[in-house]
Amino acid sequence: MGVKSDNWIKRMSQKHAMIRPFTPKQIKKGISYGLSSYGYDIRVSEEFKIFTNVNSSIIDPKNFNPESFIDVKAKSILVPPNSFALARTIEYFKIPRDVITICLGKSTYARCGIIVNVTPFEPEWEGYATLEISNTTPLPARIYANEGIAQILFIGADEICKVSYKDKKGKYQGQKSITLPRTI
Repeated sequence: MGVKSDNWIKRMSQKHAMIRPFTPKQIKKGISYGLSSYGYDIRVSEEFKIFTNVNSSIIDPKNFNPESFIDVKAKSILVPPNSFALARTIEYFKIPRDVITICLGKSTYARCGIIVNVTPFEPEWEGYATLEISNTTPLPARIYANEGIAQILFIGADEICKVSYKDKKGKYQGQKSITLPRTI
């Protein structure tokens, strides 16, 4: 078991369409994205859901009110102080059965108090990733679409898992857009 290298990521993306679109080298325009030594820097799309409290909702993962967010399509957004937004990746993923991923926020954003959280991509998970972007500062924070937001590390297993995300018909399989919490 171990973290996969740039050669493995490139080979899997070309052979099995693991990442689409795939950028075979790091692009350093703005906040960097693309293939790095041991991971892949993902980009955030122009689709966002920004948290709002205009309806005085309570956040409840078992009974989530979609009116807690406003939909925004833009080249950049401001995340309110001490708040968060949801977004999706530009890249579509097809994770192999013997791989799991870990996602970490990019240091450029982390050094500004912006935390990016993405749950692991389990074996045979497929779709656009929904990104959780938290602004931990007392000031509004700008997020730029079409630029890097986080890095995915691919970890290979010593053996194939018994039950994959696809096998168990995971509730976030095949996401095409920003996906709100589900308990089904």
